[in-house]
Amino acid sequence: MNKMESGLTEMKIGFIGAGNMAFGIAKGILMSEYVRPENVKVSAPSSNNLGRFQEMGVAVTHSNQEVVSSSRLVFLAVKPHLVPAVLQEVAPLVTQQHIVVSVAAGITIATLEGLLHPDSIVLRLMPNLPCMVQEGALLFCRGTRAKPEDGAFLRSLLAPCGLVEEGPENWIDVHTGLSGSGVAFVYLFAEALAEGGVKMGIPSALAHRIAAQTVLGAGHLLRDSGKHPAQLRSDVCTPGGTTIFGLHALEKGGVRAATMGAVEAATERARELGRK
Repeated sequence: MNKMESGLTEMKIGFIGAGNMAFGIAKGILMSEYVRPENVKVSAPSSNNLGRFQEMGVAVTHSNQEVVSSSRLVFLAVKPHLVPAVLQEVAPLVTQQHIVVSVAAGITIATLEGLLHPDSIVLRLMPNLPCMVQEGALLFCRGTRAKPEDGAFLRSLLAPCGLVEEGPENWIDVHTGLSGSGVAFVYLFAEALAEGGVKMGIPSALAHRIAAQTVLGAGHLLRDSGKHPAQLRSDVCTPGGTTIFGLHALEKGGVRAATMGAVEAATERARELGRK
């Protein structure tokens, strides 16, 4: 076991908030052989979402302060509008030894650092829901006092969740629109794809299974082939064939512009949350 792996094994990890993002990250990191459930603790004001963490062997509490006191790395996974109140509550307990990782959409590093002790180590992370099946896309940035080794540690911790990348903060809101919200856009397309099959005579349950597998297979091929999406799309098309007729219908419906507009709208909403 190397030094990084040893650090993961010994690290006490806390989650303030028990929503889907916290659950996805927790489930992902617990797939690692290095993170033990007894070293993880989660807090939430109600018990509604805590049961699923307990099923993984994770300790739960209603006290945010208890999570901070018993953890070194703390994921702040609450709704953006709750961040100021939560940090005001726990800030006196955050020391220079803590690493605070925010997954609150739109909340900037400057805001987070302004609500904590000046020497606090802060990182900002945007995961997405497929972390729950170790197929997430996660982007993080380091705050003013976070060192490269803090970023490397976070990357190593989150590796079981999927693709983990580091970038400048101005990419985080874009990633929110592209990947965080983009998951829902893919689901919408998959739903429409299946309904097209139903319209043409395939039973609904079967159409949805086929649509899910089509999206999954296309995604794996896109990731693993290294080809540009346009090249893969071209590979499917034959002159005068079925696919080019279907693509023409999508283009007439404005699917490309609508998708780009959806990413833009989600990104601007993330930025708006930050300004508020």
